[in-house]
Order: sequence, then structure tokens, then C-alpha cells
Amino acid sequence: MEFTGNRNNGGARNRQPSAYDTIGRVPPRDRDLEEAVLGALMLERDAYTTVCDILKPDSFYEPANQKIYAAIQSLGASQKPIDMLTVTEQLRLNGDLEAVGGPVFISELTSRVASGANVEYHARIVAQKYLARELINFASTIEGKAFDESNDVDDLLQEAEGKLFEISQRNVKKDVTQIDPVIKQAIEQIQNAANRTSGLSGLESGFHELDRLTSGWQNSDLVIIAARPAMGKTAFVLSMAKNMAVNYNIPIAIFSLEMSNLQLVNRLISNTCEIEGEKIKSGRLNDQEWDSLMSRIRNLYSSPLYIDDTPSLSIFELRTKARRLVREHQVKMIIIDYLQLMNASGMKYGSREQEVSMISRSLKQLAKELNIPIVALSQLNRSVESRGAEGGDKRPQLSDLRESGAIEQDADIVCFIHRPEYYLHSDTDAEGRDIRGLALFIVAKHRSGSVDDVKMRFRHNFARFENWSESSSMSKGTVGSKLNASAADNAAATATVDGPVNTVDPFAGSNPALPKDEVPF
Repeated sequence: MEFTGNRNNGGARNRQPSAYDTIGRVPPRDRDLEEAVLGALMLERDAYTTVCDILKPDSFYEPANQKIYAAIQSLGASQKPIDMLTVTEQLRLNGDLEAVGGPVFISELTSRVASGANVEYHARIVAQKYLARELINFASTIEGKAFDESNDVDDLLQEAEGKLFEISQRNVKKDVTQIDPVIKQAIEQIQNAANRTSGLSGLESGFHELDRLTSGWQNSDLVIIAARPAMGKTAFVLSMAKNMAVNYNIPIAIFSLEMSNLQLVNRLISNTCEIEGEKIKSGRLNDQEWDSLMSRIRNLYSSPLYIDDTPSLSIFELRTKARRLVREHQVKMIIIDYLQLMNASGMKYGSREQEVSMISRSLKQLAKELNIPIVALSQLNRSVESRGAEGGDKRPQLSDLRESGAIEQDADIVCFIHRPEYYLHSDTDAEGRDIRGLALFIVAKHRSGSVDDVKMRFRHNFARFENWSESSSMSKGTVGSKLNASAADNAAATATVDGPVNTVDPFAGSNPALPKDEVPF
């Protein structure tokens, strides 16, 4: 039998070391640098303001150094002078003076440093070594739990992801920027918007009145679209995603926590092909509808639309997937359906309201990090239903947002979908105006612009929203879609560029018994 271990290790000689084994290793730290930073803080009057955002007591490895920096931190918070004498007195008040080595050790710290010129650079090294120690502790803890087979692996993954996110947030620092380069960037953005035929600075949604109000969805914005159930939240974002991905070729990602990807695609088919959802599910299509399905569904092929239907998605999973989508597919906007179904597992919260607050805050941070708009759907509480008498004012308000007021605070734009005919149970309002299919898209909060109501047409049989101006002159049963026509024209133009269009279409016709291997979807 071959001997592979040290004889002095006894029974542990056959143990296989793990990747994170710290036995026999010294954790990352630099005692001389820590003492140099402390000495510089007591020599230079403005040194603390330079490093206060970089360091905290736990950043120091030596317990004595932690206590000394805590005393310096107390003096800085009270805006008191920081020098050898004041720090010594603060340590005495804290009861830590003898524990750190007495006044002699404090005086030695200042004598070892010539100046505080490099204090920021030294402080960053100390902070980096602290993060390295945190990662080692994190890895060791996760390793130990992974060996314990009583732990659920999925829960462990969520915990690991949450802890890693927490550590990474400690290292997210952004330096201040002088205004000149920002002004230059703003002028370039204005010039780019002026050169566009649409005159918009953001992403076009395909809803012209809404685009004029918002100038398009802006990068780094968190947009909340809220409504009561059955108002058409999912129908709106699917209509918008289809407009953007198919008509304007803008890569869009949809995270659906409520519906499967097949359900979403069926609704997209109904939306695009103008076939009722019930017929899509049952497959009972007449000849004309089969023709429409086979011809119009081509508009959806190769469109830059990406769907993720992971249930109970965590904010940490979303961050990982969103980064990959932006990096690999150049996704320009993310849609989440809907916010209250997300979770922040791996971290503990005192209430669901605190968890939702953390989710909304993280979504705003993610929008800024990726520099893309994030559109999140949200539920409203039941205040809308109880407000006013039957047929009274049921317009949503910002206070109706469900489970957390932080959603309203974190969002750059808050919108509501309101359909009067749903509550009035009538084709006309109190003034006798026709409200069939009328949907009000209410922009209730707009951090960078004005608020207003935008009229849209909702076609419930196709689960589709349309521009009011394009459909108001047509009857409700025969409303057409110029957007679809435009998409079809674009698809035809693309086909012409790629090659001649076949005069004989193998998928044309209305035979519902088309062989399975010949159906193009």
C-alpha cells in the first residue's frame, strides 16, 4: 500500500484536500499596510474623508487594528479632529486602549509613516484583502453545507447566490465624474435623437402617442406597468414586444413567471395572426384562418424575442440571466411578468413588504448596471374595486400598488392600464361616448417628463393592444392592424433580399390535416 500522507497527520493522512482547503494557509492580510493606513489617518487631517467609503472596522484583519479604526470612525462621524491624542482618548472611552497596546502603540503607528500621500491606494489593498477573506469564508461555509446531505441543493444554491450577491455589492464603487464628459454625452444623445425620423431618444414601443409622451423607453429606467387582474397587462407587453422585436428588430427578453413559454407563444400567434385564442387552443380553424396562420406566422420567425418561463424566479437568477442575454444576444429591453411573483431567496426578511422592496430596488440597480430599460408588471391591491359606487371612478392610483410603497419610489415611470367598459358594463360612458375597446394607458409618474393618459384600442378576442388613431375609424369587428401589415411588408422585403420568393408555398393552403413534419412551427 502506497503511503501518500505525512506520518504526523495520523488518521487524516488519507483525507483528500478540497479546492478551498485553508489548513496550513494564512488568510490574505497585510499587517504593515493596515498599520500604515491607521498611522496616515492620524497624521493627515483629510485622510479619513478619503477612505471612509472604502474601509470599515471589519476590513482590518488584526483585532487591535479593528478597534483603532472603529475609534477613528467614531471621531469622523462626530466631525472631531483625528490625531494621536484624540484617538487615544476615544479608545480610552471605549474601554479598548489597553487591548490595542496602550498609548505607546498608538504613537508607534504615527512614527512609522512619513505622510498620508498614498493612503487611498493602501486602503484599497486592505479592502481587497478583506473581500478575499470573505470569499474564502463563504466558500468554506458552502462547502460544509454541500457535504451535509440533509440540506436541499436548490435551497443551498439560492443561499450561495444571495451571499455572493451581498459580497459583490460591497465592492460596487463608482467614482464621481466631472460634468464636462457627461454634457458631451448628453449633446450626442440629443443629436442622435434629432437625426432619427421618429425624433425619439429611447426605444420605440410601437404605440405612437405613448412614445411621444416618453420619447421612447429610456436606458437605465425602471418602468412599472400595473393593473388589476383581467385588465390586459400581459396582452399589452406582448403587443409591445411583438411591435419592437418584429417591426423594429429590437432584441427583447421576456421573463414570464405566470405563464409557460408555450402559452405566451400561443398568445403571440393569436396577436399576430388575428385568430381568437380559443381557436388556437382547440385547433378548429376554418380555411381562411389556416391561410392567415400560415402566412402571418412567418413574421415571428427569427425575430429577436427571447422567453424565459422559470417559475418563482429570484432576483439573483435574473441578474445572471440578464447579463448573459445582454452580452450574448445584445438584448435592449427586459420585461418581467410579474414583479410580485419574484423572490429574493437566500436572504432573510422580516416581511413580504421588505422582500418586495429589495426586489424593486435590485431591478432599478440592474437597469442602471446594464443600461437598458426594464419593464416590470405589477398587481394592484383591491382598493380599486371598493373605491366609489358601482360604475364610479375606478381609475388606479399610485397608492394602489400592491405590497410595497418602494415600487413607486424606485420606478422612473409608473403606468396603469384602465378599461372603463370593464367596470361600467356598458358600451357608452355617462356622456354617451362609445367606449367599446377603449383602454386608457395612464402614465401616473414620470421622473423625466410629463404625465398624461394615452388612448389605446384593446381587442380582447386577439389579446392585443393597438394605436387608437389607427383603429378608431374602423368598426370593432373589422379593426385592422397597420403594424401587422408593416411587419408583413418587412418580412417580404427581407425574403426578397435573401432570395426569390417561391411561387409555390409548401405551407400554403387550408388543410388542417397537414402532416406534422410539414407544419412550420
